Amino acid sequence: MRALVTRLDSFGDVLLAGPAVRAVAARADHVTLLCGPHGAPAARLLPGVDQVIVWESPWTGFRPPPVDRDDIDKLVASLDADAALVLTSFHQSPLPTALLLRLAGVPFVAADSEDHPGSLLDVRHHRAPHAHEAEAALDLAEAAGFPRVDDGRLRVLPPPAAGALTGDGPYVVVHPGASVPARAWSPGRCAQAVRELTAAGRRVVVTGGAGERDLTAYVAGGRALDLGGRTDAPRLAGVLAGADCVVAGNTGPAHLAAAVGTPVVSLFAPVVPAERWRPYGVPHLLLGDQDAPCAGSRARRCPVPGHPCLDTVTALDVVAAVDKLVEVA
Repeated sequence: MRALVTRLDSFGDVLLAGPAVRAVAARADHVTLLCGPHGAPAARLLPGVDQVIVWESPWTGFRPPPVDRDDIDKLVASLDADAALVLTSFHQSPLPTALLLRLAGVPFVAADSEDHPGSLLDVRHHRAPHAHEAEAALDLAEAAGFPRVDDGRLRVLPPPAAGALTGDGPYVVVHPGASVPARAWSPGRCAQAVRELTAAGRRVVVTGGAGERDLTAYVAGGRALDLGGRTDAPRLAGVLAGADCVVAGNTGPAHLAAAVGTPVVSLFAPVVPAERWRPYGVPHLLLGDQDAPCAGSRARRCPVPGHPCLDTVTALDVVAAVDKLVEVA
């Protein structure tokens, strides 16, 4: 059987699909993962994936492209599967993707859907009301005939050793950036956390993407090792795997840390619910006011002056959380 799993949005979303992908791979001869460009680096890290098809959907992402008939026709012509799972977040509809899969001739399509799907779905699954995104994907896979085969934790392929980047000795990672500004702790607070962590005797490594070099340099402040722009997805996985703990917002690297088994201090803005998006399957501590006025708003930029949900968290709060997680580990 040739199986197709779709997850069209972000890096972290694709990582959270990993346990469901492994469940599918245990029953299928070949697994294709259809993902968007932001999720592609994560897709290539997942065990059980034989092929990755990258396509930018007009109905996902912050800046979706216009609908292009030729582009859609090319995608439909490239899809070849006997069964498909359409994985979406709790607030997204799977039906546009399901329509394309039907046009591609996929005979069996399963998805979570509250909307009437007509003939687009063979399995219309209703997710549990408060399920974590990783659990929801596993539940859908089981409903479609792909029961879980392991402990269901996040996993990636073994990352490369990171010692050449990080140097010798234990360290804590601080990842100050986030794809959505409302989910990021302020740069000043991040820099304070680096100062306090180093003052407490911890070696700190600051990570960030190629477009975040100014941010990571500021946060590192000459006290921490600045790896901004120096890690692709596999190398970042290696850096996170070697850390005692990772301090990050609700963003892809927090889920990557969970996938390599590293505890996470999660600076979690409640614009999306923590019960669905918290670090999964590893020891973690949530910091941030989960009852702040922005809760559940899905805002990209903080709608409340002063960003109180996160900026009420202090650097010393982070030091205490790191101490607690490292002691437990």
